[in-house]
Amino acid sequence: MQKTFIGPHLRRLRLERGETQAQMARALGISTSYVNLLENNERSVSVPVMLRLFEVYGVDWRAIAEDDDSTQLADLRAVLQDPLFEDVRPDLPQLRAALVHSPELARGFLKLYRSYQAATDQLISVASAGQSQAEPLIAASPESAVHDFFRRNRNHFPELEAAAETFWAESPPPLDDVYSHLKARLAKRLGLSTRLVPVQDLPDALRLFDEERREVLLSQAMDHPNRVFQLCHVAALVEQEALLDGILDRSGIQDTNGRARCRVELANYFAAAVLMPYDAFLAEARASKYDMDHIATRFGVSFEQACHRATTLQRDGAQGVPLFFLRIDKAGNVTKRFNSTSFHLAERGGACPRLDVHTSFRTPGRIVPQFVEMPDQSQFFVFSRTVDRPTFARHAQDIRLAVAMGCSVEHAPEIGYAEGFAVKATQMTPIGINCRICPRANCDQRAHHAAILARPVDTRRRGATRYQV
Repeated sequence: MQKTFIGPHLRRLRLERGETQAQMARALGISTSYVNLLENNERSVSVPVMLRLFEVYGVDWRAIAEDDDSTQLADLRAVLQDPLFEDVRPDLPQLRAALVHSPELARGFLKLYRSYQAATDQLISVASAGQSQAEPLIAASPESAVHDFFRRNRNHFPELEAAAETFWAESPPPLDDVYSHLKARLAKRLGLSTRLVPVQDLPDALRLFDEERREVLLSQAMDHPNRVFQLCHVAALVEQEALLDGILDRSGIQDTNGRARCRVELANYFAAAVLMPYDAFLAEARASKYDMDHIATRFGVSFEQACHRATTLQRDGAQGVPLFFLRIDKAGNVTKRFNSTSFHLAERGGACPRLDVHTSFRTPGRIVPQFVEMPDQSQFFVFSRTVDRPTFARHAQDIRLAVAMGCSVEHAPEIGYAEGFAVKATQMTPIGINCRICPRANCDQRAHHAAILARPVDTRRRGATRYQV
């Protein structure tokens, strides 16, 4: 049985209540020395003490013992690849010890690094543009703030799941009539009418929610699954406004744009949970071994929507395979990312060119499987496929993106796309986060010289790329 250490949590709990260790010891019915040992993580906490914490302080022992170290450990390992830490890079046992004994310090370090990274990127942008900006230089981008918040929550929000489970409490619709039921529900409960309009009436949008006229306009450019999804999204914005506000308040996101982006993603989460109920989706995922085309057909959603939903299956006691989701455009830009794994996704610019998500554009609609290894030797199974986007006009055809889904290699046997591969004997493709911080000096796909590579360029030698040293 795994030992549970709660030192920093217990110390914070005691200080918040203005108690001494002796006072807490009396309240819990243990010795002062035992409280001291617990606070310093020199002893693991027992179940009776956890239960006593709940009785005396009203603290759920499951919450106080909650372990999000795996996510923070992955973040720390990724951050420490920066050349800033070349001479002082701690090893894995040191990082684990830091998370056990000083979790607040680790969180502060990550926050400081993100601020440094945001400031660096924005200063580069200012220099490139040759003009000043009105925005604060250390403000994280809205997309980064939302991604970090979702990842801290393991890409899972129980309160949204619970609300979604009651959405069809009155009369669950048959799968082939969800759209009609949604329109009727919006009209009856929220006083909203729905109208499908020609593309020219919404030339640059797929959906418009006119609050004053209490009307939802849907563009004919969208296919049926996306029209259904957008109606669920609007229902979340209106019907679950208070719930979304509560989640936003605890997100720590202060920036107006960041909060707006987060609200959109939370509403998307709710819509997905309504259309793909947790228990049914998890059962179908396990039964089909994560056949995403099959799952999309089963729930009447798009391939991308099914993939996104698969990353949210992190309910305690009913977890699916921890997956990451990455979406790129044809130029390689990362346009969406969600993560419940230790895989570190590129925040800006492009993903690693050796990742076969780029290759999937050559074979539209087909699954491309791949086994990859990160510079820290962590290994993952990844499968990629293209997805089509709505087309507004004849000259805008072939608006295609690609999505990649991945899991740690030990979960590969649970994914049907990995069948036929001998996992232990399979050739791993060496990849990195992106070229900016990748330590693979002589990669034949390098796009630019990495800040992490300090060796000078040898003018007498020409490697496979101009950036090889």
